[in-house]
Parts: sequence; structure tokens; C-alpha cells
Amino acid sequence: VQLVESGGGLVQPGGSLKLSCVVSGFTFSGYSMSWYRQAPGKERELVAVISSDGSSTNYADSVKGRFTISRDNAKNTVYLQMNSLKPEDTAVYYCYARRVRTTYWGQGTQVTVSS
Repeated sequence: VQLVESGGGLVQPGGSLKLSCVVSGFTFSGYSMSWYRQAPGKERELVAVISSDGSSTNYADSVKGRFTISRDNAKNTVYLQMNSLKPEDTAVYYCYARRVRTTYWGQGTQVTVSS
């Protein structure tokens, strides 16, 4: 099983980034997918979640209206489009897959928002 995130980097406040997570080793379309993040000295927090068929999404209040989660089941990929980025969005972003009690984590990708 692999979940490989990409797309992180350094961006100025107000800028945008699009994260991708490509998965392999399990039936992607059967899993809900989420993005979590963890800032230095803070607990890991849920950012966004999308249902297995993509019909339902939910977001943390702190990112509503700025971030969009989406998925392409044909490409085994989940995305996180991040707009209007703020310094407080700086964190390691993790991809997470869940089906009942089976869960998988990616290794994370660093996002730094700074001028």
C-alpha cells in the first residue's frame, strides 16, 4: 500500500497550491479520503474529507471557502486545491484513506506560507 503526496512547497500569503495524493495497493474507489495537517507543536487536524464516490465533502471551518477537496477514481488520486493561503496554513499535509476500520496514511508534504 502506498499513498504518495506531492505539490507542497513555499508560497506567499494569498497564493495557491494544489496537493495531490496518488494511491496504490488497495481499491481506491472504496475508501473515503481525507487531508489532515500538522503544524509544529500542534496536534494533527482534519482539513477536508471526501466520500468514496466523491458526492459528499466536508471541511474544517478554518479552510471553508478557500480549500477544495476532489478525487479522480480513474486515476487513484485525491486533490486539495488551496487558495488564499495564510501563514497559519503552514503545516505538513497528510493524505488519509479510510474504509470502516482499515486506514492508511501518506508520508506527508510540507506547505509553508510565508513572505
